[in-house]
Amino acid sequence: MNAAALGALATRATTEPMRSAAQAPTDTRPKEPRTPTATRPKRIRTLLAPAVDNWLARAYLAVVAAALGFFLCATFVLPDPGFAGIWPLMATAPFSLLALAASAPFEVLPSPTWTAPLLFSLGTALSGLLNAVLLGLLSHRLRSRAPRPAV
Repeated sequence: MNAAALGALATRATTEPMRSAAQAPTDTRPKEPRTPTATRPKRIRTLLAPAVDNWLARAYLAVVAAALGFFLCATFVLPDPGFAGIWPLMATAPFSLLALAASAPFEVLPSPTWTAPLLFSLGTALSGLLNAVLLGLLSHRLRSRAPRPAV
């Protein structure tokens, strides 16, 4: 899925026509001085917007939230969690493998028992958000293509 999303985004970026300076939109408003602290939340909001502005990405985030909820419930409430970590891991692969690798040392080090599941959950949530952004961008690219005439 991620390879398809990245491939579609890369081919779309190379096939779009270049705009000349005459075609570029002009902004006649006076420029305000940009402060880095004022633009950072806007940039983050702009980067994460594709994750929540279409139904495909929202449904994916719901699946990730359900898998993480089941994992946390099984880890902290149930007596035997079993293989509860496989659901969020598979739902957010391949980026969640990094979360698994980051939380693995906390299993063997003398640390509190709650650190490894929470670190895994945080990494899995971030990888699910990244996957949702890629899904959102892919759905925008597929939806914005010009219709082809029937032959």
